[in-house]
Amino acid sequence: MIDEVIKVFKQLDNKDIRILTGIEIGMKNSEWVPVEDVMKYTRMTYDHISFRLKKLAKLKLLSFTNIPYEGYQIYFEGYDALALHTFVQRKTISAVGNEIGVGKESVVLEAIKEPELGLGDPEGVVIKFHREGRTSFTQVKRNRGHIGDREHVSWIYAARLAAKREADVISKLYPEVSVPKLIDHNRHALVMDIAKGSLLYRTRLEDPQWFMDEIFQQLKMTYSKGIIHADMSEYNIFVHEEGVQIIDWPQYVEPSHPHADELLERDISNILAYFKRKYELEAELEGTVAYVKGQ
Repeated sequence: MIDEVIKVFKQLDNKDIRILTGIEIGMKNSEWVPVEDVMKYTRMTYDHISFRLKKLAKLKLLSFTNIPYEGYQIYFEGYDALALHTFVQRKTISAVGNEIGVGKESVVLEAIKEPELGLGDPEGVVIKFHREGRTSFTQVKRNRGHIGDREHVSWIYAARLAAKREADVISKLYPEVSVPKLIDHNRHALVMDIAKGSLLYRTRLEDPQWFMDEIFQQLKMTYSKGIIHADMSEYNIFVHEEGVQIIDWPQYVEPSHPHADELLERDISNILAYFKRKYELEAELEGTVAYVKGQ
């Protein structure tokens, strides 16, 4: 669990980080990284590395096998530690807080970012750790375009690709489309501004028609930039007094995707169904799709 990673993080030194990084590199090509490769990546002798491998295994940051050879792989917790180390080194974050969101494919934590040049107060941010593939890598490979035709992709590497994909699309959309600002990105983790307001499904709206129109306006601007969210629902929209913010973008597709129209219609249908169910608002699907497409 991520809270256990935070507890053990302070026990790690630079050599521990080097070992975890060496295993990470090896996992791009091997499910279990041979100890000889770990030695090569870290430039440490077996005697020097063996007790540290045992320490990291005890901290549940990696696992090992002796069959058919001595090999190692890092858990997601080990990958979390590497991303946190990088963010601290870059001074992107200075402290980590509570877990504020968890799903099948991500974990979100509160964190603190020190102000630029030490001026002003520390600001709150969030860290999103991708977890694609942790429960079912076969399903992820089938459903996620960023995996492509790669024959060997570890679960951890799949999460890294998903995070890069989300970082890229947020950078493309911000600030014209209302998405949280991306502050930093490393491995499978993103540091972002805290989303404004509260999640749509948890909020009782005083003017639901205005918010529904605002959501479709954001989807229209998104489509004009060549992006379709492809997983829209009341669970990834934040609402606040001034408008909305849309989160969770790793599954996006472009209009050239063979199922683009189907996915766009599903996005819009989900929103229409939510507002009809909760607020008895009616809107035509075909007309709304045309509006979003700018037709």
